Amino acid sequence: MVDTAHTYVIVGAGPAGLQLSYHLQQQGADYLTLERSAEPGGFFRRFPRHRRLISPNTVHTDSTDPEIRLRGDGNSLLNDSAELLFANFSEEYLPSADDLVRYLAEFQRVHQLRVRYGTTVEQISREDDGFRVRTDRGGVRARCLVVATGWGRPFVPEITGIEHATGYEEMDLDPDRYAGRRVLIIGKGNSAFETASALLGKASLVHLASRQPVRWVRDTGHPGDVRGQYGAIADGYPSSAVLDCTIDAIRPVDGGLRVSVTHPHGGTAELDYHEVLRCTGFRMDTALFDASCTPELVRDGRLPALRPDWQSRNVDDLYFAGTVAQARDVRHASSSFIAGFRYNLRTFTRMVRERYDDVPMPGTTTPGEPAALAKVMLDRVNWSSALWNQAGYLCDVFVRDDATGDFRHHEDLPEDYAVERFADAAHCYTLALRRGRHDESSAVDRPPTGESALLHPVIRRYRHGELLAEQHLREDLLAEWRRPDRHVQPLVEFLIGDLNGG
Repeated sequence: MVDTAHTYVIVGAGPAGLQLSYHLQQQGADYLTLERSAEPGGFFRRFPRHRRLISPNTVHTDSTDPEIRLRGDGNSLLNDSAELLFANFSEEYLPSADDLVRYLAEFQRVHQLRVRYGTTVEQISREDDGFRVRTDRGGVRARCLVVATGWGRPFVPEITGIEHATGYEEMDLDPDRYAGRRVLIIGKGNSAFETASALLGKASLVHLASRQPVRWVRDTGHPGDVRGQYGAIADGYPSSAVLDCTIDAIRPVDGGLRVSVTHPHGGTAELDYHEVLRCTGFRMDTALFDASCTPELVRDGRLPALRPDWQSRNVDDLYFAGTVAQARDVRHASSSFIAGFRYNLRTFTRMVRERYDDVPMPGTTTPGEPAALAKVMLDRVNWSSALWNQAGYLCDVFVRDDATGDFRHHEDLPEDYAVERFADAAHCYTLALRRGRHDESSAVDRPPTGESALLHPVIRRYRHGELLAEQHLREDLLAEWRRPDRHVQPLVEFLIGDLNGG
């Protein structure tokens, strides 16, 4: 069978693969997406195991603006159909994974994306200036290869006797199976708390254990940390408890499992359980790549190492999309969720179209007069759902044309990419929303000095890639940054002083 050839080949038709397919199709790009299943969203047909998503679905808001409404919509893909919003598939704040599966299938049906279903990728190899993707239905050649396969296999920690634990991916979901039994759950992420929550009231005792303390969303502001609905587990002692300890070994004893642990400040203990469940997350599977293009991994081998443009750090023209493409902002933004990577992929499409199809990166011209520039900046932070959902990662960039004094404005770029790309510019601003320290209170009327604790606009000034100045605007509990005294005037004064100072 003769290989087919495309500029872009995407491996995987989950939410990221479909979103990227949509953007490339809208641009008229030459692409093909490969998916081993007969339908999209294979991961979500099985996970999360207890079928409840953690991405919020805010159906009712006080705004009719579609862009503003996307700020609370954690599951919709970006597209031009008003009917293809996730709120039309579920009104639950934390919806069922089955609703997401239905949504993805309808997204494919409506947009007729060029996805070749029922096609298993067997090997990826580097050839000439691109890649050859061998499948069970023949070969495909790609100039640019994008891997959007999601998680490939469980992450199994190196613990003596870990084979005696039952993995999250295969555990029995019937709570009655654990009635009257002592259960240890290894892990303290959302899958661990999801599992523990299902066992409360059935198991006689539930412990969650790992080296790291629990990271609650309410404390960190990071959407991947543990959600507040699981607080009953942390508050349920003695029937449930969260343990900070290193698990050293698991061994069978008298029909149960004895677990040896070391406490953070020294000292050891042995604890007996009937069941040990492993809920330690997932990792990327690199088995598809041959030696010519095996990507470098980071974070205990879970994620591919990436350059600022989501390209593999060690393999040119190999890119990653979706939840596996979070290494640049892991634990800082939302790139592991649909609410984050949908915007990343819109920007990514612009990047690769510029590189492989010579389509210029879109941008607009903004006057360099401080009041006019400040208005554009404040309009963006008060409206953009990309800057909101990818706070601290995506930013708008304003690069001054020294000949005219005007600024070239580019939207929604990763800040590390923007600083690198515009390193030749003598006058470059980035505009982003950022969270402050979470050890400060969220008082209704905080003093107008010091760093804001809540989400707030931050403007940074770079010269030839060097950070020269930074201006934080005050937080606002209604997330409306337009007050003359707290937002408009401080920004205008900052721009006047900076522009006059060169």
